[in-house]
Amino acid sequence: MADTVEEPQLHNGKASSESETDQHPTSEPLPDHDPKATNEIPEEGQSEVTDGEIQPEINDAKPEEVEPVVMDAKPELTHVDLSPEENQIGSREGDQGTRQPVMKKEDEGNRTFTMRELLSELKSDEGDGTPRSTVSPYSRESASQAAENNPAMDLINRIQVNDEEGRSRQRVLAFAARKYASAIERNPDDHDALYNWALILQESADNVSADSVSPSKDDLLEEACKKYDEATRLCPTLYDAYYNWAIAISDRAKMRGRTKEAEELWQQATNNYEKAVQLNWNSSQALNNWGLALQELSQIVPAREKEKVVRTAISKFRAAIRLQFDFHRAIYNLGTVLYGLAEDTLRTGGSGNGKDIPPGELYSQSAIYIAAAHSLKPSYSVYSSALRLVRSMLPLPHLKVGYLTAPPVGNSLAPHSDWKRTEFELNHERLLQVLKPEAREMGRNLSGKAEAMSTNVEKKTVKVNITEIVSVTTCADLTLPPGAGLCIDTVHGPVYLVADSWESLDGWLDAIRLVYTIYARGKSDVLAGIITA
Repeated sequence: MADTVEEPQLHNGKASSESETDQHPTSEPLPDHDPKATNEIPEEGQSEVTDGEIQPEINDAKPEEVEPVVMDAKPELTHVDLSPEENQIGSREGDQGTRQPVMKKEDEGNRTFTMRELLSELKSDEGDGTPRSTVSPYSRESASQAAENNPAMDLINRIQVNDEEGRSRQRVLAFAARKYASAIERNPDDHDALYNWALILQESADNVSADSVSPSKDDLLEEACKKYDEATRLCPTLYDAYYNWAIAISDRAKMRGRTKEAEELWQQATNNYEKAVQLNWNSSQALNNWGLALQELSQIVPAREKEKVVRTAISKFRAAIRLQFDFHRAIYNLGTVLYGLAEDTLRTGGSGNGKDIPPGELYSQSAIYIAAAHSLKPSYSVYSSALRLVRSMLPLPHLKVGYLTAPPVGNSLAPHSDWKRTEFELNHERLLQVLKPEAREMGRNLSGKAEAMSTNVEKKTVKVNITEIVSVTTCADLTLPPGAGLCIDTVHGPVYLVADSWESLDGWLDAIRLVYTIYARGKSDVLAGIITA
């Protein structure tokens, strides 16, 4: 019938283009105990993945629980604070309990050092009687010389940490930094050493309190950015460097509020996220962070530029979701940015070009994404709070109601003139076509006038059960009527529909996929409670 446009599909409960579980870089200069890991909320009652579930599992960072502020009787929603997720430097090789984090050293025949080896050599340097490690490729003298003469090492050496755990962690970071300083002294073109050193500076910034001035958090992040710049100059394809560099720039921008300097930094961050996505197009986390940076930038740029930046942010969140259908943080963030756009449209009256979506429709779209995020992660209080404020904006007892053009039931090859634009309703169980009763003449009454009566003849309607969906994609074919084509492949065969516009299609595509994803995750009862309670 119609050829589908190639894009990520929802197929048998799995996302065919999902990103890898590990969204973070491949070098980990941290000890086994990572304080950031305590910010993660584990899946409650998580069971083994079955055919009906979508993979991969997501490492969830706990959002900052900030109550939305009510303005003009409508809530102002804030996006999830992803700073714990964004600032996590490096990745873990397998289970933390079974494998040691490693730091890559290309200049020693791809030699890697475990944290245990670094700790062992650190003890040797401190003269505690532990035999000196024989695997270290660098002499104590060269490391000391690099530490004495390097401004970055001077910053690290001046870090003061109050708690014992933080001091122990910082000693290991400083020890590793001396190794990388020595490596770069030996080979200034060692981009891996520059990258790992930048990671250490960025991680050290997390050990510094916000009110510290010598060194300040910003000083360490600025120095990390310089190392990332050098590393990417030497190796322009270093995805991890661009990704973490963007995070470091974002952290610097957050310290500057809504100033011109912050605007420039947010713009730099978006540029680096763009480069990271170009190098690794299936990184849903990079796309989500890119959207967050654009969302922050939209709060600073001149009013005439704001809508363009916001719509770009929407496209990044949507791209992240289509790579990973159960990425609840991106789903929620998309809901908040749509809510903000609705507020702006209501306040300004829109751009006046005739293509603006009405504020009411934007509020409804926002509520759909927030409801979906809550359904996927009902334990997150920030989602629950936002849902209480936007639930009334849903077309209850449905999740979405709107118009689609459909062929006669069972005849997708019908002439275009037989396709009818009718109302459709989507809930947690099905997508259903709604046909209004038609009036027809039933004869004449006693006065001789024709009388129109409602017919009770039951007509077949398009009905798609969520449990029977195989995939949901856009499609384009000359056999379809003009408009934005939608193909819902089911166990009984494909169902073709046409939306009024491509923007309208985005809303239907996301809504149907999200409902199916919620079903595949075993959370349909949560969604049912939202729209039917």
